[in-house]
Amino acid sequence: MGEFYNSVYLKEDLCMGCINCIKRCPTQAIRVRNGKAKITKEFCIDCGECIRICPHHAKEATYDSPDIMNQFQYVVALTAPSFYGQFNNLDDINIVLTALKKMGFDDVYEVAKEAEIVSELTRRYLAENEEKWPVISTACPTVVRLIQIRFPNLIDHLLPISAPVDLAAVNARKKAMKETGLPSDKIGVIFISPCPAKVTAVKSPIGIKNSEIDGVLAMKEVYTILLPHMKNSIDQVEDLSRSGRIGIGWGGSGGEAGALLTDNYLAADGIENVIRVLDDLEDQKFEQLEFIELNACSGGCVGGVLTVENPYVAKVRLKRLRKYLPVACNHLDKEKVTDANWTVDVKFEPVFNIGTNIRDSINKMTRVEELCERFPGLDCGSCGAPTCKSLAEDIVRGVAKEGDCIHILRDYIHKLSDELSRLDNKN
Repeated sequence: MGEFYNSVYLKEDLCMGCINCIKRCPTQAIRVRNGKAKITKEFCIDCGECIRICPHHAKEATYDSPDIMNQFQYVVALTAPSFYGQFNNLDDINIVLTALKKMGFDDVYEVAKEAEIVSELTRRYLAENEEKWPVISTACPTVVRLIQIRFPNLIDHLLPISAPVDLAAVNARKKAMKETGLPSDKIGVIFISPCPAKVTAVKSPIGIKNSEIDGVLAMKEVYTILLPHMKNSIDQVEDLSRSGRIGIGWGGSGGEAGALLTDNYLAADGIENVIRVLDDLEDQKFEQLEFIELNACSGGCVGGVLTVENPYVAKVRLKRLRKYLPVACNHLDKEKVTDANWTVDVKFEPVFNIGTNIRDSINKMTRVEELCERFPGLDCGSCGAPTCKSLAEDIVRGVAKEGDCIHILRDYIHKLSDELSRLDNKN
């Protein structure tokens, strides 16, 4: 089992010990112990739902400060398609790209540009690998991580092609080195991210050994810095955009699948819906589907917790921006095909196992079932675990005790009180 990196973390001083986060977490990665939440990093998939739901802002994502730009001689900004949907009344993507250069970036490179290449590669892969149908998109790191730890039977259905942001980082670095003559270590490739999962994917890459991304900035921070530069660059806009409808469409749910030129696909967004689809897919309830696009955030990447705009408003803005663009501005070449393939297999990580072997697991699961019979089955969360079953598993793992259940504790106190009363009456 490999090392786990998580970009979501707890600000303990702000945590009030409420149970909002434990009830919202899709992988039951959070517990409340001693009045504070605790994230089990092996279970966490960095979906950011705890950040979204916490009323006390005690959950946060790790990302870099804009000061990271000062560490390099030449800095390139990677812009995600979802970034363009954050701005009101935007009618030209070049305004955003020009403003980024005024902010301090030496160049900009659109992730949407590489998304168009990935779309072509996916169409080719689907045609050549019918036995893998339905193929599952690997653009959302949260979904890949979820499959890796919870749906091992679906790993073979994952699309073994790098995410557009990873391809963009590789090609942005090559372009910068060619144009400047600088060595790689003098060039900083910085991604402006809509979600914490993208931060995690940089630190723990999926399908590749190392990421070419040197830093990750949050969209919500760049947004506030960029607004004044956008106002000042309307009259000095550079022609920088090199992406079309297909690439920009990747910013919202359905955009990736819609670029495959087939109706034989399924697109779902929102982590609960994603899990429901994966459950049904594992039960073989889908037939003759070619492709499945899954986005952990509602609305797609525009719904990431590091964005600033309502995801559905952002999707409308992206639709308007795409209206007069060409279908695609980028097409395959041999070099890009070589760079796009996964070089590292994604393997099953059995983080939820409670035993060291099959016999041990069976014995412990029997104990879990016995404990569940004793618990009231209310899944109230008062014990600090999201469900009675998860508390039982914690007890078997040795990280909780039966008395954590307030109903068990109450019954014990009542019995103790009755026993003391009887002793007192005897005296």
